[in-house]
Amino acid sequence: MARTAARQPVPTRRADAERNIAAILEAGTRLLSADPTASVADIAKAAGVGRVTLYGHFPSREALVDAVCDHAVEVAEAVLADDSIETAPAPEAMARLLRSSWEVLDRHRRLFVAADRVLATERIREHHDKPLRRVERLIVRGQREGGFRTDLPPAWLVTTFFSIIHSAAQEREAGRLAPDEVEPVLVKTMLSLLTPARP
Repeated sequence: MARTAARQPVPTRRADAERNIAAILEAGTRLLSADPTASVADIAKAAGVGRVTLYGHFPSREALVDAVCDHAVEVAEAVLADDSIETAPAPEAMARLLRSSWEVLDRHRRLFVAADRVLATERIREHHDKPLRRVERLIVRGQREGGFRTDLPPAWLVTTFFSIIHSAAQEREAGRLAPDEVEPVLVKTMLSLLTPARP
């Protein structure tokens, strides 16, 4: 009787695929955060997989960078989760949120340089939807409590927050802002924008 070839169980294949994806995302985050021009081949090698395996999960550089950005933002979201931001006076909470956001973004600013090269601005913004919801809650609370201006809509102020912090990353990367300047510049700029006008 002919013997049938042993088949690899599907759960094992799935577990292998998940391990490969996790390794690729970790390697992609690490390499692109160090060098936005890091190649797909370099990322595959650092992840311990072949290029065929990498392309099996991420069929283009754009798809890979997109997934790496998503992964980096998920990691950042865990770092930014701070209950005190929900309870501190709004201006103090905003300064705290800007400092922690910048700390995370500075670590990955070159990753977002890579993203700027292959992803649409709107797609990059979509990656930040979850962290930006925290910003919006804080702005709405600050407006309700009188700590922030109410003559501009919260959605616009959230967009301004996003634009300012990413512009700071670009200025830092270009050398137009020194490392120790960025955080105080960010806090002063955003709080001056949010402060209600004096009667």
